[in-house]
Amino acid sequence: MILDSVIPISLSYFLSTVTAIYAQYLTQGLPEPEVDLKYAGISGNFYHHLILSKLRNKDDKGYKIPKGGLFGLVICPHYLFEIIDFVGISCISQTLYVLSFTLGTVLYLMGRSYVTRRWYLSKFPNFPKNVKALIPFVF
Repeated sequence: MILDSVIPISLSYFLSTVTAIYAQYLTQGLPEPEVDLKYAGISGNFYHHLILSKLRNKDDKGYKIPKGGLFGLVICPHYLFEIIDFVGISCISQTLYVLSFTLGTVLYLMGRSYVTRRWYLSKFPNFPKNVKALIPFVF
């Protein structure tokens, strides 16, 4: 990744994390959610990033279609699990700020996954048409 991208993305995540922690501090004493989605989101995101990291060898410069995990159903399962993670954080924090941040993240990742799928369709003539962008069998 280019340094121009790393700094704003890292700063965004850092500021969002600090703000979410502060929002959670403000909501102390509220009941916790029945289901904790953040561990499912973190685990699924990590697993699919691990698959992506092993996609190319050191000397390999070409693009490949990822296989394994949920890549047979959606082209961006790591985004799907990141969304699950943010929904879990929203349920825990129970604040409008975190909910709006989650909604913004969902919309951003939906757009990115849609563009990624279009890119794969344009670069790989044999790319399976049934593989969706983000949500299996739907989108």
